[in-house]
Amino acid sequence: MNSLLLGLPPCFLCGVLKPLSFAKYWLPVIACMALIFSGSGDTLSVQHTSRILAPLIHWLFPSMPQETAGQMVIVIRKCGHMTEFGLLALLIWRALLKPTRPQPTPWRWADARLVFELTVLYAATDELHQSFVPSRQGAIRDVFVDVAGAGTALLLLWAIGRWRKKW
Repeated sequence: MNSLLLGLPPCFLCGVLKPLSFAKYWLPVIACMALIFSGSGDTLSVQHTSRILAPLIHWLFPSMPQETAGQMVIVIRKCGHMTEFGLLALLIWRALLKPTRPQPTPWRWADARLVFELTVLYAATDELHQSFVPSRQGAIRDVFVDVAGAGTALLLLWAIGRWRKKW
């Protein structure tokens, strides 16, 4: 079947059909998604991570007020969200646009949009999953934080590629 009929990049289906290529390019994407999914359970809820982060912050900054330490815990957690979804976006980019020739694949905003949309979709399903976990709650604002991480990663990729004259 022609991958263009499905609206996918031409390299998508040929990359998936080859087992070594699949292992090299798509298993990291699946592993990242599995890590995000497992982190969306109770284990990495704010109740559990605060038990680790808050004492660490107080140890590093003993005179910091409790309220400020609590705000730092939230900032650290949101940075974690941005990082994991930024990494997911980069892994999806790598898998979809794997090099088929020795030359680098040129930058196309349509490819970046597809990667961004796939990451947004996964961020939304992640929050939906959290809404079914008793100690968690799904929040649309977290989808925006995740999406900000994906967008930032893609913009950094574009900027670094331009700086290194890859596209």
